[in-house]
Amino acid sequence: MSIAEDLATILRTDQVSTGVSVLEQHSRDESYHHPVKPDCVVFPECTQDVQEVLRYANERGVAVVPYAVGSSLEGHAVPVKAGISMDMMRMNRVLEVRQEDFLVRVQPGVTKEQVNAALRQYGLFFPVDPGADASLGGMAATNASGTTTVRYGAMKENVRALEVVTADGRVIHTGSLAAKSSSGYNLTSLFVGSEGTLGVITELWLRIYGIPEKTIAARITFPDVASTVRASTAMIGTGIRVARLEFVDPVMMEAINHFKHTNYPERPTLFLEFHGSIQGAEEDAQLAMEIAREEGGTDIVIESDEKARHTLWDARHSAAWAIKARHPGKEHMSTDVCVPISLLPDAVAHARRVMEEEDAVGGIVGHVGDGNFHASLIVDPSDEADLAKAYRVNERIVLHALAQGGTCTGEHGVGLGKRKYQRNEHGLALDFMQAIKQAFDPAGIMNPGKLVDGL
Repeated sequence: MSIAEDLATILRTDQVSTGVSVLEQHSRDESYHHPVKPDCVVFPECTQDVQEVLRYANERGVAVVPYAVGSSLEGHAVPVKAGISMDMMRMNRVLEVRQEDFLVRVQPGVTKEQVNAALRQYGLFFPVDPGADASLGGMAATNASGTTTVRYGAMKENVRALEVVTADGRVIHTGSLAAKSSSGYNLTSLFVGSEGTLGVITELWLRIYGIPEKTIAARITFPDVASTVRASTAMIGTGIRVARLEFVDPVMMEAINHFKHTNYPERPTLFLEFHGSIQGAEEDAQLAMEIAREEGGTDIVIESDEKARHTLWDARHSAAWAIKARHPGKEHMSTDVCVPISLLPDAVAHARRVMEEEDAVGGIVGHVGDGNFHASLIVDPSDEADLAKAYRVNERIVLHALAQGGTCTGEHGVGLGKRKYQRNEHGLALDFMQAIKQAFDPAGIMNPGKLVDGL
């Protein structure tokens, strides 16, 4: 019997698929990596389903790759050894809201927008915003962050506890519902960012927050990148409670104008947002504008109306799609380095210089509040020379970041694309990471070929 036929005896037949379009969908994510079709796709509906599939796979040495929305950017969901793609999107219930503890319990297929729709009636929200309407299980698996990290932190700071099914089908619970603990190893943080290589997340307890009384958005242009980042650093240093602090370079602003039919100045630009009380948010916004003006900031636009704010932020969130639309038929490769904030101007300037030296097409955006930026490169994956050029640009940017004490990935994760830099970044510590992988997954079935694993 085939893998699919075997699994159809374990699950219901409608939970197993080998349809051509289904296999094709689960062969890829949003990255530039070459797709690989799994042998079959399964759709678990509860933790027990996940247990049964993993027990079967572990006994037979069959690879299992968790899959959800498919919005990852480093090939996390590509089943490089075929096997089973485990689609978690039927496990999509908000299970419990503990509003007085500021916690919500969800299944992994719940998306960011879905949980916030459920929380709105309580006056609460979940803040981590990677841009896409990603699944919360996938966001935890990659330690996603995004535009709100400067105020609320990444997923690691916002996952309180997890239920995880290990490779051999056992269920473990990590963490507690207490606000802090000094008990035992921090397995919750170990699984957050493990990219499906240690087990499958089946439930999450997440920190949630009160919806702010007042939200103000702003857009400011600057004469150059250095003044943009200096202004950002000064804002953080003065204690301004900025909730979003985003940089967009002139190339990307031009693409956004073309894509959204806007007429924004095509110069280095900051997008900002402030959360708080009516008085507090307004004071923070005004102080930020004063700092911006001191650094040459002009064309200042401030929006507090909800529709206007969404319009302003839609421009920033559409940046990747905008640069792709500017080059039809091409794909998008996004670098994802993070450096100490003080070194960000040099790192961004270096990235632009490398792109020009290599004659690479693309723009730069960044979460300047935490030192994370992306060079969005346009590439034709079917053109080996073009792909090799993009790889060179990516590598030069990564190695420069590592030399500055930074990391090869601030939020996208390692997946396939950043795996080769793990020894360079972690040194001897990588051996201990691989030992952890071996302890949790001795048969090597969990998302093989990713993160610290070899092919």
